[in-house]
Amino acid sequence: MTLPETLTLAAYFFVLIILAIYGWHRYYLVYLYMRHRDKGPVALAPLDPMPVVTIQLPLYNEMYVADRLISAVCRIDYPRDRLEIQVLDDSVDETQSIAELAVRRFAAQGIDIKYYHREDRRGYKAGALEAGLKTARGEFVGIFDADFIPSADFLTRLMPHFVDPGIGMVQARWGHINQDYSLLTKIQAILLDGHFVLEHGGRHRSGRFFNFNGTAGVWRRAAIDDAGGWQHDTLTEDLDLSYRAQLRGWRFVFLADLIAPAEVPVEMNGFKSQQHRWAKGSVQTCMKLLPRILRSNASIGVKAEAFFHLTANFNYPLMCVLSILMFPSMVIRYNMGWYEMLLIDVPLFFAATFSVCNFYMVCQREIHRDWISRIKYLPFLMSIGIGLSINNTRAVFEALFGRESEFARTPKYRIEGDADEWVGKKYRQSVSVQPLIELALGLYFTATVFYALANQIYGTVPFLVLFQIGFLYTGLVSIVQQYAGPEVVAAGLEPGRQGS
Repeated sequence: MTLPETLTLAAYFFVLIILAIYGWHRYYLVYLYMRHRDKGPVALAPLDPMPVVTIQLPLYNEMYVADRLISAVCRIDYPRDRLEIQVLDDSVDETQSIAELAVRRFAAQGIDIKYYHREDRRGYKAGALEAGLKTARGEFVGIFDADFIPSADFLTRLMPHFVDPGIGMVQARWGHINQDYSLLTKIQAILLDGHFVLEHGGRHRSGRFFNFNGTAGVWRRAAIDDAGGWQHDTLTEDLDLSYRAQLRGWRFVFLADLIAPAEVPVEMNGFKSQQHRWAKGSVQTCMKLLPRILRSNASIGVKAEAFFHLTANFNYPLMCVLSILMFPSMVIRYNMGWYEMLLIDVPLFFAATFSVCNFYMVCQREIHRDWISRIKYLPFLMSIGIGLSINNTRAVFEALFGRESEFARTPKYRIEGDADEWVGKKYRQSVSVQPLIELALGLYFTATVFYALANQIYGTVPFLVLFQIGFLYTGLVSIVQQYAGPEVVAAGLEPGRQGS
């Protein structure tokens, strides 16, 4: 082999090995969950006397869902003299009048609800929460984002877990009211279920650190203050505060059986925007706190899990490198003999990809009786994860190089059923050059698939098709949805037409 060929193969296998290690970590998370499956949290007797709870509702341009959120929170079953609701509205559109009118309506019914509007968005969501705490009277603070619809018994079921004075935060599991709206929403629901059920469940029950998800949870006010309060030097203020609080010794509780229904994004560009913010904020938090975590007195198990948790998004740049190197490495090794390629590549790819299938299959089996009917979406789930590589790689490098960006909220359209429509509504995300890069990679993998078929390298074709579909789908849907009119919705994403 020539030197360029040697370097290409060395880089290819290095990346593949790192991705395989993170793939094996998914097996470990499943192991943690199954090993501690019977150690779920047990609610003690209700707090007596019942403490004052402040529920904060941070809003920014949420005209379609603001009234629904406020109405749902005002229906929460809790003593009125011990429940305070703060509507923290940074909006610059019709949301202001909608939210303020809803606040007046419920205040007239005797509910302690107040409307706050900031003239600027300093600190974005973290800044709004921080500002609200200055006047909050609650010993405990609950938070709901605009797309959530908490049940009336939310606090009744959650608050008893604070009997233990060492508990700093209790997180509920997210539900998905529109998960059957389209193929994209089905995939998101499965992704989120895996995050909550297995990641949160495994980490919590095994004594590892896990994070508050920014909504559908309640904090002990003392834990927020002790950890240094809300800070807005990252885009994931929830992840940041979570690790700072747990480093201070506060313990968290995850309630898998308490579900807070919410919407998932129905358009690809909104989904990408959300994933970009989460990936960038996670890397920012990693750079900020991982050295401190590794120097702490936490156990090796806690440190190791925090390392894998906070560095997981670095896999996306590696996926991009792997995508570029896959075809030249195939050509090089085909000339060497493709049997050797199968013996090396397939086990590594199997470790990296089947771990994803196993992870989400176990999760669906845990929470759904019809889990077998759901696992048919797993190949497409993997494809979409690959297709997000460009989007999230950009987020990783923006974090690494300190490029500042605003807190881009995820558009919500009040999509609850098949008859609801988002096309033609405000807040649609715009596309940039990124979808064109995704399309180019999709065509690149189309050529790679043809090369593999022409040369009878059949063992690699399933993996190549995952990359091909992932990049073509994310790129095409982003472009089509951006320019879709009221009569056009991206192929395969119109309600009721995506198949069961």
